This record gives sequence, structure tokens and C-alpha cells, in this order.
Amino acid sequence: MKKIILFELNEVPLKVFDYYLKNHPNSNLAKILIKSRKYETHTADVGLLSPWITWPTLHRGVSNEKHYISDFGEDLTEKDKEFPPIWKILASNGIQTGLFGSLHSYPLPTDLNNYKFFIPDTFAAGSECFPNTVDVFQDFNLQMVKESGRNVSSKLPWGDIFKLLSHFPALGIKPGTLMDTSSQLISERSSRWKVVRRRTYQSILAFDVFLKQLTKTRPNFSSFFTNHVASTMHRYWAASFPDEYEQNEFSEDWIETYEGEIDFTMGKADEMIGKLAYFLKNNNDYSLWIVSSMGQEATLARTVETQLYVTDREKFMDVFTIPREARHYRPCMLPSFNMQVNESIRELVRKKLNDFKVNGVQVVVREKHRGLFSIDFGHVNLADEDTVIQIEGKGVPFAKTGLENMEIQDKSGTTAYHIPQGAMYIYEPDFNATSDSNTQISVLDIAPSILQNYAVDIPSYMNKPVEFS
Repeated sequence: MKKIILFELNEVPLKVFDYYLKNHPNSNLAKILIKSRKYETHTADVGLLSPWITWPTLHRGVSNEKHYISDFGEDLTEKDKEFPPIWKILASNGIQTGLFGSLHSYPLPTDLNNYKFFIPDTFAAGSECFPNTVDVFQDFNLQMVKESGRNVSSKLPWGDIFKLLSHFPALGIKPGTLMDTSSQLISERSSRWKVVRRRTYQSILAFDVFLKQLTKTRPNFSSFFTNHVASTMHRYWAASFPDEYEQNEFSEDWIETYEGEIDFTMGKADEMIGKLAYFLKNNNDYSLWIVSSMGQEATLARTVETQLYVTDREKFMDVFTIPREARHYRPCMLPSFNMQVNESIRELVRKKLNDFKVNGVQVVVREKHRGLFSIDFGHVNLADEDTVIQIEGKGVPFAKTGLENMEIQDKSGTTAYHIPQGAMYIYEPDFNATSDSNTQISVLDIAPSILQNYAVDIPSYMNKPVEFS
């Protein structure tokens, strides 16, 4: 049995690994991946692909046609019983487990006996962690996500920062990370656009906390999730790969400004993976699995000046005359807005949402379960005076809707979007790869293969495990 570290590098396809390796032949990744088994993963999901769908598929060994998880904020109690995620199966079988940020990991398990650490994802409804010494970091992390949903806030929450500073040594945040973060903040003064890199620095801080827990507790299985490369690919694919579009609307200045951002974020992933490789060197009973549940590719390269978002959720709920005691907010990834309403008013809200239009076009609304509604916004390049909101055929003054045509700081839209193909590398220091070919596997093969590694019984609904050799 090898102990597994599952490094969840969200949405990064083999193409981006190859791009980075070509630019950095002496990088950590170049040294590691030449000694790794290489695979192109393929998600088994149908319909719209999103990370909150494809990661549950990987973790649970069944596609969305069975697990039906389609958004953040859902009550997963029954689904966890029917198709539990890999960490719950392992822990219930006595395998010492550590988790950091894997999607749909909130709330904390009621039984923590076989967990060495458990830090839920950044869409958690609360900051509770195990051990609770990490709560202070998670509280800071959740606040930063809230402040920088679409545009990155240039504000510095000094109160939260000073509160966190005294906990840095215990959390494991290293002096080198502090120096790197300080250099980032200084660079923003002369190059204000670099504020967009703060998303990446959240992941860098989080990785230090994870590495401290990993080194201290050495669980048999652990996972770490990071979205920092994925968010950059969405925005700046058109800068790194400008020739992949029939028409690229972005200026040469925009391309020149952002062309190095995917490379930059991959460089930070390279540093993280390099530290894990060093850990493996000194702990040869571990293997490192670098995995993405899907990938991205080019879509449209168009300039986005504004996008429509809910910025005042109280006003927005008031428009639908939802009583304060019957409304509940659920986590989401912009441009969506998720809300849950009590059963007594669901039919009324459903009726209004089914005739909710922006400039004469019905807004896409998905009703999940138990009154959870997910509403798609993100309408681009609208002017306030020309934005017409209608509910059940009646006009609503734009200023009263809680909506805002938010100016987009980097003028980027979704220049790349999700595709079924992802990537997977399995690294062990004593392994020598004999081929650079891309073996294709389904993400459904990963969970049963992990269970087999630990000699845990594989549920009948899962695929047969793959022999990684």
C-alpha cells in the first residue's frame, strides 16, 4: 500500500501542462512528470460541466446521472449515504485521512476519529475546521473569497490580517511565503493590474497550512484542492493562446499585459508540487496523484466592459416579495445567484422566476431541490439606462432590483470554458516512465482505484479499479 496525496489541480488539461513544461524545461514539474505515469482523464458527466458537478463524480465514482449534485449549498445528507465521497469511505474503514478544500466537504463530519485534519472548501457556510486552530485561517479565506468573487478587491482588510499574523507560525505559513506575498503587494503599486494575482496568493497561503498538517500528521490519504490556475485560464486563455480564435477582440496591449498569467499561476502550482516531491523524497511510502476532473479550451475572445450581478441580495429578494424569515442565501460561484425559500412560498417564487426577464429574454433559472433556486446572471456590456427588468410582465425600476452592471477590471470574459478532458499524473520517486503517451481513463476509475490501494471493499456501483503500472 502506498499512502496517497491527491493534489486536485482544478480544470488543468494536458495542453497547459505541456505549455508550461515547454517554457520551463528545468522546473519541478519537468523533473517530476518525467518520472510519472501520465493519463488524460475524461469526465462521465452529461450536460453542463462545472467543477461542483465533476469533482463529486470523481470523488464518488458515479456520474451526475446518479449523484445529481449540481450546485453548492445543497443538502447532501442523503446523497452522502447513497454515494459517499472517497474520504468518508476511507475514514469509515479506519484509514487515517486528511482533507483540505475538496469541493462539497462542508460541514465537518460528525465523527472525526479517523481524520487527521479536515478543512472544508471555500464555499462553506461556516469557518469550522479540524483542528480548530485552523478556524482563524478559514475565516480569513472565506472573507477573501466573498470580497473577490468576480473582480479582485484592491482593499486590504488590515483588521483580519493583523488577527491572522499572530497565528502564522502555528498555521505553518512560511517566511518565504510572507516575503513573496509582500512583493506581490508592492508590485501592485506600479502595476495595478497585478491585483488579479491575489486569487493565486490565497491558494499559496492555503497550501502552507495544508503542508503543515500533512507533515505533522502524515495521514494515509490526503487531498488538497486549488482553483488558482482554473480561474486564470478562464480569463486569460485569449492572451496566452491568442491564435486559437477566429476573431480575437482583445487589443495587443491587453494580450501583452496578461499573456504570462497562466504561466505565472502554473509556476505557483509548480512550487507547491515541488514541495510535495521533497516530502515524498523523505517519506517514500507516499505517492502523489496530480488530478483534474475536467479541462478547459478556447471559447470566445471578446472584450467585457460590464457584467450583470446581484450586488444587494436583500433588495433582490425584496423584488420577489420573499419574507425575510423565509429567505436563505446559499453559496455560489459568480455569475450565479443561489437562494433557498421556505416551502410555504415556493410556488409563488417559482411562478415569478418563470417569468423573470432581462431585456425581454427569460433569465435561466434552475430549481434544484427543497426550494433551492440557481439563477444565471452575467449578462455582458449592458448600460443601466438600457437594462429592462420584468417580473410577470411588469417592469421593475433597475435601481430597486439589487442588480448592478459591474465594471470588469480586466475586461475579460470567459475566454476558455470546460471540456470533458482533464489530466492525471501519478508520481513516485522510484518510478521511471517508459513512454510519454497519453493513456485515457474515466474519472470514474479513480475512486475505486484509490480504494483498492487501501484494500477497502469497492462498492458495487463503482467501476472496476485500474491497475496503474
